[in-house]
Amino acid sequence: MLQAGAEIAIIVAAVIIGLIATWIIVTIPVWIAAKILTLGKARFTRAMLVTAAGPIVYALVFFISIAVLSIAIGGQTTPAVVAFIIAFIAWIGVFKKGFHTGWIRALAIAILATVVFAVIGIIVTLIIQALVPGTPSITPFPLQRV
Repeated sequence: MLQAGAEIAIIVAAVIIGLIATWIIVTIPVWIAAKILTLGKARFTRAMLVTAAGPIVYALVFFISIAVLSIAIGGQTTPAVVAFIIAFIAWIGVFKKGFHTGWIRALAIAILATVVFAVIGIIVTLIIQALVPGTPSITPFPLQRV
């Protein structure tokens, strides 16, 4: 019984450490994009806060919008599309508020952060594949030469 409890504690600790590491890694592109687009005013801690709050706000707005729109206009695919757009605007709103910037600059931070994240993903994949040949790609597209 004690051994099972220790295994569960190790698994929980690993999950928590993994989530924190992922949060930090995902924050880096947001911070870089915000640093560029706010002319150096963005702080890493602020980017961490925004990166944590963004998905929470997105999910809440999306699910509430889906519920309200499904009741209002029925269970078609339209509520999902509209809810996605509303949630995306809310997510950009978190960037706007978090980095004290306008809507266009907040949208630019989101787009640039996505590009930086993709570039970092490609670089990490190439490094891993160079160090460990045969490693599968972690990017959505293969980087190996045919």
